[in-house]
Amino acid sequence: MTYRIKAMALGLAAALVSGPALAETIIIGHFGNPTPMQFARAEGKFEAATGWDIEWRKFDAGTDVIAAMAAGDVALAELGSSPLAIASSQGVELQLFMLAAVLGTAESLIAREGSGIESLADLKGKKIGVPLGSTAHYSLMGALKHEGIAETEVTIMGMTPDQIAAAWEQGAIDAGFVWEPVQNQILQTGTRIIGADQIAEWGYPTFDAWVVGTDFASANAKALVAFAKVFDEANAAYLADPAAWNAESAEVKALVDMTGAAPEQVPGIMEGFVFVPLKDQTSEALLGSAPAILKSTAEFLKGAGRIDTVADDYAPFVNLSVIEAATQ
Repeated sequence: MTYRIKAMALGLAAALVSGPALAETIIIGHFGNPTPMQFARAEGKFEAATGWDIEWRKFDAGTDVIAAMAAGDVALAELGSSPLAIASSQGVELQLFMLAAVLGTAESLIAREGSGIESLADLKGKKIGVPLGSTAHYSLMGALKHEGIAETEVTIMGMTPDQIAAAWEQGAIDAGFVWEPVQNQILQTGTRIIGADQIAEWGYPTFDAWVVGTDFASANAKALVAFAKVFDEANAAYLADPAAWNAESAEVKALVDMTGAAPEQVPGIMEGFVFVPLKDQTSEALLGSAPAILKSTAEFLKGAGRIDTVADDYAPFVNLSVIEAATQ
């Protein structure tokens, strides 16, 4: 897999003749959530630790991340567990190398005021906006299955988060299953019906992971370990005192600058995620079971007609060596 390399100001030819080595620009995808890693990003800690010249690229959905990684435009990125199952089932050469966060109420089903929806049972005959192929979509399908509601009994409308917000304002949808910051926006005139955390307890777990192109991982093992350490340190700073990350704190102000989230909403948004220390991520409850979780997710998606094939083994798409090296 090839990755975009941008020449510095002197240009490729001049640098080869007399200048210093070219700086490689690594494109990293993220979802723009106001999470602790954004504070490390604001302080340039990832660049300092890895030696990379990083271009951070925000994506609205995992399907867009898959396309960018398959094309070789993005080296590593955040990616939800459901899109990851789709990508690996399609043979995209990538590997999960650490968790970004376990999804709690950070992704939830929100019903619009006046929609007549007070519980999952009320979804029959309703219009629900959701980014197709996302973890939110997977959670929605899991909730419907648990409730015994066929997909044909609801109208699922594929939309980006911004489109969900617009459709909400127009009264074009009755509910939306979406993440932040749109979730917080529609909650102003809506009610949370259920979060991804409850649906996970029913057998449909979801998480955001960090994934990397297989070839890039092999060629940049040390830098990936450095990246993981910075990420873990940022989470540790938050977990040590979550209350200190309030709307007036330097940390939250940095997150606001990086993501555009409203400062008063950031603490609540972060509470919707479960940030897991690297040393705990390889447990059987989490990434130790990742191949089985991905296969189970893929089998569910195939049964729902969302994908055509399921791989025999998802272990090649999970690389725990980065965590092992970073926690030594």
